[in-house]
Amino acid sequence: MDYTLTLKVPQGAYEPLVKIAEQTGRSPEEIAREWLLSAIRTAVEDPLENFIGALRSDIPDWADQHDTYLGQALIAETRSTTDEDE
Repeated sequence: MDYTLTLKVPQGAYEPLVKIAEQTGRSPEEIAREWLLSAIRTAVEDPLENFIGALRSDIPDWADQHDTYLGQALIAETRSTTDEDE
């Protein structure tokens, strides 16, 4: 079953949406629907979601930015490993 959802988006979000839609030959609604579905899938399938609130941290935004922090840690680890190999 499909539902209709009407959204108000700011001009700064709408204009890039229209540009991408034009470039791909699709409607802004189609692009927005795909992005929304992708964001929902990501949120639902987030493996760290169950740990939110389970750990104490001095980093207030870790729940929202954990992917960024994990990526930064991985890059730092990779760099240190590469430096050791040289």
